[in-house]
Amino acid sequence: MKATINNMPDLQAIKAREKATWESGDFGQIATYTMPSAEEFMGRLPLRPGDDVLDVACGTGNLAIIAARAGCTTSGVDIASNLIAQARTRAADEGLAIDYLEGDAEALPYPDASFDLVVSMYGVMFAPNPELVASELLRVTKPGGLIALANWTPSGFIGKMFEVFKRHVAPPPGLASPMLWGSEQVVRERLAEGTSDLRLTRRIARLRFPFDPAGTVEFFRQYYGPTQRAFASLSAEAQATLRADLEALQSQHNVSTRPGETDNPAEYLEVHACRAGETEAGTFGSAARGGSRAMALAADLDC
Repeated sequence: MKATINNMPDLQAIKAREKATWESGDFGQIATYTMPSAEEFMGRLPLRPGDDVLDVACGTGNLAIIAARAGCTTSGVDIASNLIAQARTRAADEGLAIDYLEGDAEALPYPDASFDLVVSMYGVMFAPNPELVASELLRVTKPGGLIALANWTPSGFIGKMFEVFKRHVAPPPGLASPMLWGSEQVVRERLAEGTSDLRLTRRIARLRFPFDPAGTVEFFRQYYGPTQRAFASLSAEAQATLRADLEALQSQHNVSTRPGETDNPAEYLEVHACRAGETEAGTFGSAARGGSRAMALAADLDC
């Protein structure tokens, strides 16, 4: 069943809780360890100086930083004000001009057809209304431009971790699982209208941490908002059970042979969606709106 505004229970309350969740902890600590997979993800995209790039649900700016280093005209948006503050500090430290805004992935604060490339890594999948997210991603992308997403899969390590959470903390009723963004069939349904080409590839991100499985669980409990909030909602006894289940999962999937290290291969679905529409007096606007950069991007990707 699609999760729409009509069947969602108190959407504004859900959004407020989502914002509070991502503003808890310190996601910047987590982002440090996901930068290698961000570089791999962005390395498969044609980043040209002057391209207009938007990082949606940008967190502390891993993808935006990479795009700006390549000379792209880069923007980032996230619902969590503290993550935007961290992203701005990172950009300033590197002398990069990135336009960061606090905002909602379901109501992006940008005009239609603004960006050659719109990216999100483990970000937009957590917004509560996926149909609105899909519509907004398409709306702000120039005709001929590209939407590139990295979404955890239901069967991968992170999908299994969220299944552990579901056994201990019931999710709000009426919401689609974030992990559905990792299903090829569901992504095709959500992005079919408005795209001219859709390419879906399963990839592996290596989640390496300099802690043993128990230390990795504690690291996430301290710094990762969803984990922190899950523990905070439980009694001491229930917290101990959740911790034991998470430690068992970390141990089961750890491929590292080094003492004091956890290395979990985590599957995600890489989505490359070419925005449909003509760039010269066509359905989605004029050449000035579509732009030669979007046309060049489409050529690079054989859209």
